[in-house]
This record gives sequence, structure tokens and C-alpha cells, in this order.
Amino acid sequence: MEGKLIYNAIQTPDGTILESTHRHDFKQYEDANGWVYMVDGGLDYARRSVNKNAPATELSLYADDPHVVVREVPIWGTYGKSGEEPLKQLPLADMSSNHLKACLTTQPQMKTHIRRLMVHELDYRDESYEQNYSEGANWS
Repeated sequence: MEGKLIYNAIQTPDGTILESTHRHDFKQYEDANGWVYMVDGGLDYARRSVNKNAPATELSLYADDPHVVVREVPIWGTYGKSGEEPLKQLPLADMSSNHLKACLTTQPQMKTHIRRLMVHELDYRDESYEQNYSEGANWS
């Protein structure tokens, strides 16, 4: 799973960030310089417009990028503790350790690379996560 895209975004010259969060999530923007920029592909692929006169800054990150950087981009959606709040995308750095552990324990359908990033975040905080492995649950 190394090299998995976890954040697909660019920053245009005027500072606008265009992020694509899911497949075919096409975003387009006309920058203050008059050039049009686009991003597409979500976490499945990264598609960009090419502008050699005024290039955008690449912001995309991959699961194998340094954790200190990866932990700052939004990768987990939550509806809050009650499950009734509006969807909010959180970076790992903003999630409490208890929230991370609850996600690891209660979300077996979680993608492997996200699970690894959450465990890395707990390690980064010098906390540990112990899991009772059931058949097929060994993701390391």
C-alpha cells in the first residue's frame, strides 16, 4: 500500500487551494491571473491542468510521505461523537487519541493505509494501540 494517494490538491498562484476528495470530483477555478486551474481524481488518481506560464503548487501527499507532514492533512470524516453533526474532515493531528483508538476498534472496513496512518499517529504521540486480531484482521 505504500505510495497510496491520501491528499489530492494544488494551490493556484493567488493562494486558492483546489482539493479533489473522491473519484471524478472535478474542481476548476479561474485564478486572479486569468488562467484556469483544475484538479480531479480524488484518491484514485491525480489529474491536473498544466500551465507552464503560471504553474500551480503541488500539495498532494502519499501514505509513505513523512508522518509529520501527513498528520496535518484532512483524511478522516466524522459526524461527531453523537453521529448527528455535519460531516467534518479531520487531520490525524486534530483527532484525540481516544477518537483514533475508537476508529481503529470500531471501523473494520477502514482502508488499510488509513489504519496504518492512525497507528503511526498513536506511535508519534508515544501511545500504543493493542488490537485483538481476529481472522483476517492482521493489517500490519
